[in-house]
Amino acid sequence: MQIETMKAAILVEQRKPLEVAEIKLPKELAFGQVLVKIHYSGICGAQINEIDGAKGPDKFLPHLLGHEGSATVLEVGPGVKTVKPNDRVVMHWRPSDGLPCEPPKYDWNGRTVNAGWVTTFNEYAVVSENRLTAIPQDFDLKLGPLFGCAVTTAIGVINNDAQVKIGQSVVVFGVGGVGLNIVQAAQMVSANPIIGIDILDSKLEMGKRFGATHGFNSTKTNDLDGEIRRIVGERGADVVIDTTGNARVIERAYELTHPDGKTILVGVPRKVKENYVSIYTLPLHFKKVLTGSHGGSAEPHIEIPRYINLMRAGKMTLDGLITHEFRLDDINQAIELVRSGEAGRVVVKMD
Repeated sequence: MQIETMKAAILVEQRKPLEVAEIKLPKELAFGQVLVKIHYSGICGAQINEIDGAKGPDKFLPHLLGHEGSATVLEVGPGVKTVKPNDRVVMHWRPSDGLPCEPPKYDWNGRTVNAGWVTTFNEYAVVSENRLTAIPQDFDLKLGPLFGCAVTTAIGVINNDAQVKIGQSVVVFGVGGVGLNIVQAAQMVSANPIIGIDILDSKLEMGKRFGATHGFNSTKTNDLDGEIRRIVGERGADVVIDTTGNARVIERAYELTHPDGKTILVGVPRKVKENYVSIYTLPLHFKKVLTGSHGGSAEPHIEIPRYINLMRAGKMTLDGLITHEFRLDDINQAIELVRSGEAGRVVVKMD
């Protein structure tokens, strides 16, 4: 391959800062693999969960991270047909059109560094073809990472998981990067009312710009459940979506859901006893639905071009979603900002 080494952020030990180091790429591309130069990477709660060991011990350490980015294709391996050199692409974690490949392995001073089908906390990457979707050459690469997770997940939650109908009520707990896009997607399908819940007034104000009809700060509202029921009706909302992964918030979301409604879980709690959820399950035997979302069940190769067209037609906006930009050397600082919950979407610039 034309690129031999690159700088990358490596997860060496759970619950520790990432190590930024120079590592070697494989000597050649295998079947279904694509070499890309990364321009921007997003940081998602999924990476925070990996670092924190939310799902338990990590048997793949050390390994690379990141699942949303924008890039330019440099080389393609055998069998690759959906992208070609010089294509600009969105890098995404949901599988789409194209071949799956054997995940690459990198070398760090004689030590193997593992990687999945896509990683983005690195200057270059060997990626599975089915984790790349070509985009127009003139599309803003800084916005590309948003289409790798936040936008596709959020719209998929509304379209695919909740299947929101015109006029249904929607409540969203957590109005961050994904939550704002969920609010916008709900507005795009004419849901009403759309209620955003967060602990930061600034995010609630942004939520209203993205289509929320109401917003409540849960730390400042004495009777939050009562306020919501006064708006959506005593029996609860048609769709309640949690992006926080907080067990107590999940319980509250379920209780606020109409007996014929849907509770959709987007956030993932850490696997510890205090994060277990306690609910009364009888309504699930009738029409109430409680389900987790897996990336909004998105099909990136179909949906990313649609959403880019919507944005260009002025029917969707991403203005203001990206609030901070960092260099790769400062990725641990960027991760701590994401962890604080005080940012919108944070990107890492590789160029």
